[in-house]
Amino acid sequence: MRLADLTTLRVGGDAERILSPATSVDLVAALRETWADGDEWLLLGGGSNVVVSDDGFDGTVIRVLTRGIERVHPPTNAVRPSAYLGDRGVRLRVRAGEPWDAVVAHAVANGWAGIEALSGIPGSTGAAPIQNIGAYGQEVASSLVSVEFLDYLSGEIEQVPAPALGLGYRTSTLKQGREGAVLSVELELTESVLSHPIAYAQLAAALGVRIGDRAPVGEVREAVLSLRAAKGMLWDENDPDSFSAGSFFTNPIVSENFARRLPAEAPRWPTAPEEQDVAVPLGESPAVPKVAGEYRVKLSAAWLIEQAGIHRGFVLPGSRAAVSRKHTLAIVNTGGATASEILQLARYVQTRVFAEFGVRLQPEPVLVGAAL
Repeated sequence: MRLADLTTLRVGGDAERILSPATSVDLVAALRETWADGDEWLLLGGGSNVVVSDDGFDGTVIRVLTRGIERVHPPTNAVRPSAYLGDRGVRLRVRAGEPWDAVVAHAVANGWAGIEALSGIPGSTGAAPIQNIGAYGQEVASSLVSVEFLDYLSGEIEQVPAPALGLGYRTSTLKQGREGAVLSVELELTESVLSHPIAYAQLAAALGVRIGDRAPVGEVREAVLSLRAAKGMLWDENDPDSFSAGSFFTNPIVSENFARRLPAEAPRWPTAPEEQDVAVPLGESPAVPKVAGEYRVKLSAAWLIEQAGIHRGFVLPGSRAAVSRKHTLAIVNTGGATASEILQLARYVQTRVFAEFGVRLQPEPVLVGAAL
């Protein structure tokens, strides 16, 4: 089977073998068997964040098709990860193959807040903590309790708490080299018809509220879906601009000193450095802690691309890959594009931005058998 048929970007050659386990028991068995045989292996969920080479994959592709959303009761001493603690907690266990947006829709329909701004993100739930998906001021890290993980080295199933996953901006230890498979995730939401505080200006404007206000979770979901659709970031078989891997580049994070050299109008979001731990004797007031290094600054990849002269709809001569007509962060397949054409355009974008600003954009999708 062509992997192009299993990905939203619609590129990728054949796989040597494809397994499609639909239960957790079968998924674990398929993984252990593949690992024991020494085959090259690739986990594939919704296929929304991957670029597979035209040569395909010379190994076993394991499609994660497990389903299920279950409400569970946390232990009495459980620590809640939620960023907003004013409401009663709701703990969910979700199988890895459950489509992520189905989880958000289920939560909103039941009046549970915490992931409403993550509406419309394609892909499977098991991939959510690997990438630490985020949008419109929310990240899965703020609601994630733990993952059930089948470890490649030990072959054992572990319950890995969220703090041990090294969750950061579009990254985790699972993305950075810890091999294995997420079998399920546990999320902690809040039982409330009102959202968590709105933290993103564009979403606040769409809702007609201020940053920090709360809004009905259903209204937040609809606003996010509308915003994503306007950017071509909502999967729709009738919208050619959605035939993509979502945002192709992450927003670069640079030093404060480097950011000062950029044009004044360049969007930027300072991120505070970590504070050093301070030991304070009982009865004494703590001194102002020292910070570990300078501030880091997040830049807008979309702004850098546009200011480097690459406009929406940009296409290289003769190519069937294009920059989305709705958002410069997405590279789309206009029909029959190859992975080579997608990557050629991505490299061109990288080159233009680096030549103009000295910033090398990093790809967000997983590249299989390919590189930039």
